[in-house]
Amino acid sequence: MDGYEQENDGFDPTDLEETKATIEDLRHQLKTQEEKAQSYLANWQRTQADLENMKKRVQQERIESMTLANSALLRRILGAVDDLERAFSRPTAEMCEPGWAEGATMSFQALKSALASEGLEPIDAVGSEFDPRYHEAIMRRPGEEGVVLEELQKGYMLNGRVLRPSRVVVGTSEETDSEDQE
Repeated sequence: MDGYEQENDGFDPTDLEETKATIEDLRHQLKTQEEKAQSYLANWQRTQADLENMKKRVQQERIESMTLANSALLRRILGAVDDLERAFSRPTAEMCEPGWAEGATMSFQALKSALASEGLEPIDAVGSEFDPRYHEAIMRRPGEEGVVLEELQKGYMLNGRVLRPSRVVVGTSEETDSEDQE
């Protein structure tokens, strides 16, 4: 017999009790850890649901906010629209009178004022250096190189950001036909 078999020949009942106690302790620890894991999972799931609900609520509030802002703007614009509608509902003969044109001009100014109060401002284009951030070149014509010669459609900025670029004609230093003939 070798030494190993001689050592294990004797059965020690205290070893069995210690092993049972260790197993019982491990089962208890496992149960505790499983309960913690279930608790963490439930908390995580609640947090996920709360996050999704918050995202939906924020999106809904954003939509409501935009709707409210749009309705305030439209209320201001409607006054000018009403004035223009009254002006154009007049008989044609009255439209030729100087007072009519003055009233239509005042209505147009009220409309521009309402838009300006919301942060809308026109982009000054004619005579300025062409800038692709603010201008969209539609044509080129002989003239001062890179300078906006004509504005075909007015551009606008809203609170410092380009809402619509100005559509412009840009000058080019190309020689004209008459210069080519010389």
